[in-house]
Amino acid sequence: MRKESALLLGLLVFVALVGCAADPAADKPDAEVSEAQPVTEPAAEGTTLGFSDDSKITWVGSKVTGSHDGGFNAFDGEITLVDNDPTASAVNVTIDTTSLWSDDERLTGHLKSPDFFEVEAYPTATFVSTAIEAAESGYTVTGNLNLHGVEKSISFPAEITVADGSVSVLASFAIKRFDFGIVYPGKTDDLIRDEVAITLDLKSSPR
Repeated sequence: MRKESALLLGLLVFVALVGCAADPAADKPDAEVSEAQPVTEPAAEGTTLGFSDDSKITWVGSKVTGSHDGGFNAFDGEITLVDNDPTASAVNVTIDTTSLWSDDERLTGHLKSPDFFEVEAYPTATFVSTAIEAAESGYTVTGNLNLHGVEKSISFPAEITVADGSVSVLASFAIKRFDFGIVYPGKTDDLIRDEVAITLDLKSSPR
């Protein structure tokens, strides 16, 4: 009887481990995080562009039992394009955190609460670039992210395309929410992962 109980317990543990949902951030490059850096204006005067209506900022968060898609419906900012050269240019983004959405209405409300984004206290999040450097594949964008009242420098890979005076930026990477003071753990049997997959799909429009 004891052997049967031990076998059953082992089987349950095995099923639980196998049943853990995949981490959607696992195949994304981790953003490098450090202390916030000084912001400087582009060395030369450039063309100021806004973001088109089809630009998107989305994320995927996950826990032991599954994942959820989400994003922000309202954000604004500028791309300062200098000599059609991304490395001489700059980008800044202001996100209305109250526009946060997810694939679950109840979850959306919880994410806006003090357990997560605390949108009443921190209604905006900002990103201001401090450097854009050419990399082996595409570019590396570095800038100060101010999220949940915490400002840190992050660096992430991006594809930047300049054509006919317009710019598109496509980036997919992972950040750790704990780095920005968002530390709600979830339930003990369904813990929420630290890493969140972020996708930026930004397209310029004339100002």
